[in-house]
Amino acid sequence: MDSITANNCTIHFNNLCYTSLNKHLKENNFSKIFILVDENTHQFCLPLFIEKLETNAVIEIIEIESGEINKTIETCVGVWNTLSELDADRKCLLINIGGGVITDLGGFVACTFKRGIAYVNVPTTLLSMVDASVGGKTGVDLGHLKNQIGVISNPDLVLIDTQFLNTLPQNQMRSGLAEMLKHGLISDVNYWNKFQDLTKLNLDDLDVLIYESVLIKKHVVEIDPFENGLRKTLNFGHTLGHAIESYFLSNPEKTTLLHGEAIVIGMILASYISTQLAGFPLEDTLKIKKLCTNYYGKVDILESEHQTIMDLLKYDKKNNHGNINFVLLEAIGKPKIDCLVDDAIIIDAFAFYAS
Repeated sequence: MDSITANNCTIHFNNLCYTSLNKHLKENNFSKIFILVDENTHQFCLPLFIEKLETNAVIEIIEIESGEINKTIETCVGVWNTLSELDADRKCLLINIGGGVITDLGGFVACTFKRGIAYVNVPTTLLSMVDASVGGKTGVDLGHLKNQIGVISNPDLVLIDTQFLNTLPQNQMRSGLAEMLKHGLISDVNYWNKFQDLTKLNLDDLDVLIYESVLIKKHVVEIDPFENGLRKTLNFGHTLGHAIESYFLSNPEKTTLLHGEAIVIGMILASYISTQLAGFPLEDTLKIKKLCTNYYGKVDILESEHQTIMDLLKYDKKNNHGNINFVLLEAIGKPKIDCLVDDAIIIDAFAFYAS
């Protein structure tokens, strides 16, 4: 697969990852190389990565704890302190090996340490390959509120090696697939149709679908890098999905949802709302619900919890002037941004999901 360039960042795939990285290391003569991992990528991914690295630079490994609960400014402080203690200077390189938590947080650490050091992202989950790999969004959560602190800044390189997917459990694969479903719904009915029978997908198919997903997101972020218009469409399903994810993250009586698991619920809710407000065909909403619930199951969300989840909507990053802005669909591949939705319709959407 050919490399893809988006907003001055080149994304390489599989075998090209390591020849490109080693060339980059040789050309830039970095003073030190720091590799950020969590306990999972340290065990399962780092050995595969290190053996393909060609450099005489000193390499230091920094490990943080995995999980969204650790995507915090406190974790950043720990990494910044470690970089300082290990004599990191402005000519060093940070390589982030992991899922979206690692690439988001590691990118933010790199952008802010000594006012900015170079970094490379190596996404190891399906979600991070098709989502966090493109667009330069970095940052951390504020308490249980998703991605409230951060900057948009592209890494030098993104390396997508799909062999890392062999280390993932099924729920992580499903989580990543949710973003790919979203890419189809907002941009391309032909791409969406490729997911209608998930039982027929194999790893070769997945390589091609990942590549197509990256191209879809590249197209969007090149036109609108700072989310003033078209890039908002990438938030389809995320307004309520993020609120649901935050609620489950903050409630000790709930089992924490993976990002994609929450976004799937958000997409079903947004599809129903689209039918009510944007003329989206009910037949398509029912198909979306059937496909998603067949593959992801259904999560119990009590009526008594609806208002608490809706209260979290005010923290959504698309909001402005006190308005909560939804992304809806007029048709598959035809999104509509900055839509206002009454609470009563959101309550109806929850009922539709539960039915």
